[in-house]
Amino acid sequence: MCDVDDTEVHDVSSALEYWPAPPPWGWSADDLDHLPSKGPNGEPDFFKRVELIDGALVFISPQRRFHQSLIRGLTERLDAEAPSHLSAVQRMDVKLGERTRPRPDVMVIDAEAAADNARTFYQAREVRLVIEIVSPESVERDRKLKPLRYAEAGIPHFWRVEESDGRPVVYVYERDPATGAYTPTGIHHGHLAVQVPFPFEVDLDRLVT
Repeated sequence: MCDVDDTEVHDVSSALEYWPAPPPWGWSADDLDHLPSKGPNGEPDFFKRVELIDGALVFISPQRRFHQSLIRGLTERLDAEAPSHLSAVQRMDVKLGERTRPRPDVMVIDAEAAADNARTFYQAREVRLVIEIVSPESVERDRKLKPLRYAEAGIPHFWRVEESDGRPVVYVYERDPATGAYTPTGIHHGHLAVQVPFPFEVDLDRLVT
């Protein structure tokens, strides 16, 4: 193990010496760009599905078909209807701070940022909407922790998608600039129609059939 000095700049290889515990100085958002292709014991693609929440690495569970269909369908529909200065992307990171870099299911971002094919993450100021599709293992993060962090970072719109009897339900939130917190603006079953961040309408049930 390497000695810990809070003033020292640590690299990913020294952090992995503490695996599976996090390094004493914690993981940083920039570490995710330098994780190895294999895990500490040679596991292939070990860090491929990982995000950083408050300095802790969180491993994302495999997606169900329901989840995958919604990601693809919402991304395609949002991108088709977005004004020219915005674009929809899926499964890309957003850097919320030095210790938090989640990977939302879908985002609407500035088109200029989306045009840069070298990017591995976007800044919160480039994001207009974040969508999280809840999985059984992500309920607490998607309902409580992530919305709090997205709102603190100033992202104006957040949608949470849940499953009810095999059908998607969308919970829509808008950030109140007075409180800096999200305020619910609607719960949508079967059909979603909103005016912000731009006029958008979709048959939700058709996205998963």
